[in-house]
Amino acid sequence: MKSNAFILASMLFASGQSHAEAEFAPVTGPLMGQTPPGMVAEPFAPGLISKGDWELEGVFAPGMQEFYFTLDRGVYAGPEKTGFRPTVIGFRQQNNQWVKFTEFLRTGEVSFSPDGQRMHMAEDYRDRQDSGWSEPQSLGPMFDREDWGIMRLSASSKGTYVFDDYKSKVVRISERVNGQRQAPRVMNKVVNSGEMTAHPFIAPDESYLIWDSVRKDGFGDSDLYISFKQKDGSWGRAINMGPAVNSDKWDAYATVTPDGKYLLFNRGVSDDNKNVDIYWVDASIIDTLRTRQ
Repeated sequence: MKSNAFILASMLFASGQSHAEAEFAPVTGPLMGQTPPGMVAEPFAPGLISKGDWELEGVFAPGMQEFYFTLDRGVYAGPEKTGFRPTVIGFRQQNNQWVKFTEFLRTGEVSFSPDGQRMHMAEDYRDRQDSGWSEPQSLGPMFDREDWGIMRLSASSKGTYVFDDYKSKVVRISERVNGQRQAPRVMNKVVNSGEMTAHPFIAPDESYLIWDSVRKDGFGDSDLYISFKQKDGSWGRAINMGPAVNSDKWDAYATVTPDGKYLLFNRGVSDDNKNVDIYWVDASIIDTLRTRQ
């Protein structure tokens, strides 16, 4: 079924291609030309990436020389846009200038292996090649299941996978033991409490886990939570990341940049979430929260 949808969307792709070519002006300097944020979250690349529409899932690849985010291309018919077509846009820094170098239909929310050699997209992945990325491949039947609905899969340096499931509304974990992939299991109530629990991010060294959920101690809609791994290997209590990160809007889909300096996430700007922007904040807030375990 996925392949049929992918083929159909690919046929429609050309209708919006001319719109895509001129919409991103080249920028220079690190971090997509942006001034680093402080200790309170602010929009990422306003006017360039975060505009008045649906822009989300911002992530830098390891090395900090590539940046990806997702927008809705829809189907262009005259001046109108109909339908829903989430599309990943990729930028690459070349000679200190950021230029768009790839665009493809989203089959899953983009994340990267810590070594930067694999792009994960839910139960699919692409491996890095000299000129870009391979065609999508499946992680196999252990993850590609009809009764699951994976949105985001995050990988650690040890090969641990943590991923969500919008059908069962839980977060699962799958570890590697003696080189063997272990069957995914549902994480405990530290993570799987509240409603709409989703979009996990595991630190490369597995020292912490960030996810979003709607809980009674939240600020209104979905909030970002963090848990730190304890000395015995268990996960510590869920800590709301606080008002410097969360708002009374939908806050979700966190990722920490590969250099460990910044936390990027999504925020619904409008109440109906038709306007969603990428926000970022200094990741040292994680160290502050670590003292509150």
